[in-house]
Amino acid sequence: MKAGFYMKRYLLFRIMRAVPLVIFISMLIFTLLHLAPGGPIGIFSKGPRMTQEDVIRTKENLGLDKPLPLQYLRWFKSTFLKLDFGKSYITGRPVSEMILERLPATLELMGTAFLIAIILSLLSGVISALNRGRVLDQFFSVVSVAGMSIPVFWFGLMAILIFSIKLGVFPAGGRSTIGAPFSLKDHLIHLVLPASVLALAYFSTWSQYIRTGLIEALSGNFIRTARAKGLRKRGVIFKHAMRNAVLPAVAAVSMQVSTLFTGAVITETVFSWPGMGRLFYEGLQRHDYSRVLGIVVVASLSIIIFNIIGDFVCILLDPRSRPGMIESDMGGGNP
Repeated sequence: MKAGFYMKRYLLFRIMRAVPLVIFISMLIFTLLHLAPGGPIGIFSKGPRMTQEDVIRTKENLGLDKPLPLQYLRWFKSTFLKLDFGKSYITGRPVSEMILERLPATLELMGTAFLIAIILSLLSGVISALNRGRVLDQFFSVVSVAGMSIPVFWFGLMAILIFSIKLGVFPAGGRSTIGAPFSLKDHLIHLVLPASVLALAYFSTWSQYIRTGLIEALSGNFIRTARAKGLRKRGVIFKHAMRNAVLPAVAAVSMQVSTLFTGAVITETVFSWPGMGRLFYEGLQRHDYSRVLGIVVVASLSIIIFNIIGDFVCILLDPRSRPGMIESDMGGGNP
């Protein structure tokens, strides 16, 4: 069959497989949130003027007096069939409006951290592979181990302590200076610390994938053949070896998008970055179920989309894997 048919069939299969996955995740999170102690009613009931009748009436208005399966079906119908995430229990605003308001800040932070991590990973991975066992390779190995070992929140606090409090080079938090007119320079200065902190852990992991992949590629027979033909060293590395070396890194990047969002939650909280991660954290703190569930659905769909994109990038980089990868993932292929 033609490659185009394989690709369309594979895309349809991945979408069909993603639907029950998103439903299962939403069902699991919905159940865990509603089984947790407290909840929005617990917060409302702490008000000094709230009577028992007010609590009962509030539960009826929010639909929390119904059995849990009926609550989920009602939420599922509203979310997946009407594309309506409902309203926040705390603010009364539509959840979709709150997410769209915070989404640009999160995409900006994650996108910047992603670019920083990719650029540093490529540079350090190539340098380490070409200087295997030497001082530069050992230096980047130590940096990578440290980056994978240090928790994101601790590194964020240390970055604030050193660069904001001690040196006064970068602001400690926020997306811009409060009360000041918009300035691109001011905006970028506020972005440096949170994006760098978020990028550190992923640069540490991805650089090792690139290093290992490049070392294996450089020892392949096709590299010896390219060198025997008289090709320059730079052309052999970047035109032949790198194409095979980045495949494991692309797979790792697509699989770690979920942890990128998790890191964004922590980073946005530490640096008071007004994005979806901070919105999610505040929703958990205040037991705002509709807000938390809406963000979980959006994040789950984003993770699945990036995983599919990662698979397609791997197929484009290595067309030889196209039929085998697709058939094996779909459970087909020749016996």
